Amino acid sequence: MLPLAERYPEVTRIVHLAAQPGVRHSLVDPFAYVEANVMGHLVVLEMARRMQRLEHLVYASSSSVYGANRQLPFAEADRVDHPVSLYAATKRAAELMSESHAHLFGLPQTGLRFFTVYGPWGRPDMAPWMFAEAILAGRPITLYEGGRLKRDFTFVEDIVAGVLGCLDRPAPARVPRIFNIGNHRSEEVRRFVAVLEDALGRKATILDAPRPATDVEETFADISAIAALCGFAPRTPIEQGVPRFAEWYLSWRRGVDRGVEGA
Repeated sequence: MLPLAERYPEVTRIVHLAAQPGVRHSLVDPFAYVEANVMGHLVVLEMARRMQRLEHLVYASSSSVYGANRQLPFAEADRVDHPVSLYAATKRAAELMSESHAHLFGLPQTGLRFFTVYGPWGRPDMAPWMFAEAILAGRPITLYEGGRLKRDFTFVEDIVAGVLGCLDRPAPARVPRIFNIGNHRSEEVRRFVAVLEDALGRKATILDAPRPATDVEETFADISAIAALCGFAPRTPIEQGVPRFAEWYLSWRRGVDRGVEGA
């Protein structure tokens, strides 16, 4: 079988979003994170550098790389050498590997540091899905520090617009770029839950717990750089995005309950 680089000589752009995600699970299965996020990223880089017509590789990094930083909003020029989870460390390692491949092979790349993406077809291990599932089942949900932790919740459609906007504007061959891609709003998690309660028409039973060592107090994206590049301007506050997620989730749940294949 021919290598992928030879099987698809017409490819000019790659969007690489594959990863082993999840901050807390990296404590449970650390080897899976190194295999997927470090070795997996290297596989993509090695394939990409052999594709003769490739103009741009856009890949997903994470806001987790900012780790214990306390200066807000997080900016791309901030130091990112104090990760608080193995997941964050693997995503930073991927950024550094991309930089070396840009330098050595002229591979044009843009890394995007995603900030708490949510919306339809989200991951079942992320808070919006788990909260919705528990609320509808009458089970309690756990909020750390009374839900006062803050996150830059970013609706998936805004993320897609930013990814495509970057993809169509290739980076210089030996100057790899990294951009934040977020909503540029920092919301308390308890506010997010309140909007979700309204959207589902049910109140949550909330348990309080201390913040885990893997969780940061707040995330907040400075998006001025990506805005300057492609006019990125997120349009979806949680008051609009959360009801859209809830509508999709309820529809999906009804399909599952009816046994609809592929729901």
